[in-house]
Amino acid sequence: MLPKLPYSKTNDYTEEQAELRRKTVEKETGVTFQHSNQYSFPLEKVSGNIENFSGVVQVPMGFAGPLLVNGEAAKGEFYVPMATTEGTLVASYNRGMKIARLAGGITTCVVDDRMNRSPVFVFKNAQNAREFGKWVATHFNEIKAKAEETTGFGKLLDIGQYALGKMRWLRFNYSTGDAAGQNMVTKATRNACNWILNQNPEGIEDFSLAANFDTDKKHSMLNSMQTRGKRVVAEITLSKQLMEEVLHVSPQKLFSLRQLSSTGAFMAGSVNNGAHFANGITAVFIATGQDVANVAESSAGFYYGEILENGDYYYSITIPALIVATYGGGTGLPTQRECLEMMGCYGSGKVNKLAEIIAAVVLCGELSLGAAVAADEWVSSHEQYGRNR
Repeated sequence: MLPKLPYSKTNDYTEEQAELRRKTVEKETGVTFQHSNQYSFPLEKVSGNIENFSGVVQVPMGFAGPLLVNGEAAKGEFYVPMATTEGTLVASYNRGMKIARLAGGITTCVVDDRMNRSPVFVFKNAQNAREFGKWVATHFNEIKAKAEETTGFGKLLDIGQYALGKMRWLRFNYSTGDAAGQNMVTKATRNACNWILNQNPEGIEDFSLAANFDTDKKHSMLNSMQTRGKRVVAEITLSKQLMEEVLHVSPQKLFSLRQLSSTGAFMAGSVNNGAHFANGITAVFIATGQDVANVAESSAGFYYGEILENGDYYYSITIPALIVATYGGGTGLPTQRECLEMMGCYGSGKVNKLAEIIAAVVLCGELSLGAAVAADEWVSSHEQYGRNR
């Protein structure tokens, strides 16, 4: 039977405690930690981010860019940090950034912003549930005040209502400032719901603060349609000449491939008709201290394109549930903070800027991979850059 890992109730974030855990695991497994025991930051920096700290796992990081963005919050050129173990990935995004720069940059904007928590109330019958819904609508201002008692940044925007049988889900929608906000809205919603329950709704039988309707860290079509986190759009128009010179493919060829790919995605029941939104999002998430599990929601998305009358190619991507932060969580860890700072995205007032940069990154990856498939350069590029044999 394996021994329990050493733990200190008074101060567990010390070199001594980390070393004790490594030695325990080394003794039991026979593996000596020569790399994951090396790090450059004081251990108090990880308090609140991890438990049983024992070392670090180092992920290779590359810079892509410059990326030219003509956004509302992100304006100018940026080097983009991308942490990954997949060969070819950074090179591919870099190629997409090259053509975007030559075309005059990528236009970006955040079109919606909301974080959600969706408790469920269960009643004796559907009539009680319906009347409760009416009561919630008429008492919104009081519910809003109770929710916002717990936070200086979160603001309750509205409450969506969804009925099934004798149940009623309430989808509390908040703006959350520069934080991703899941914990913020959970605390706020709990406070509001406790006040609601204290009003003794007629026929109430049961209640749960979470019942999977907000689909936290899971994809849902509801969030794709109604937004969770940032709904952000990136778009560009490319000339035929530029596409042929840089991407080695014509607008018509890439457009035709995208039509086929969209059809295949619909047939397969995919949550995304693009090529690989998750690659760019995950690489930037790891580098900048985002909650990587949010890729489950953030990687859903939509491609849309047109061949214009003059033969140019309009290309856009929409990410409906991009969950990012520039403050709190892992963003303050030393290496992650450096990566945010190099893009001017650390701290307050920067979250939309980061969202727009990530959307632009995703568009570059879509252009590059799509063109590689259409030009039959996909396999050869992986042979050149990837697959460490």
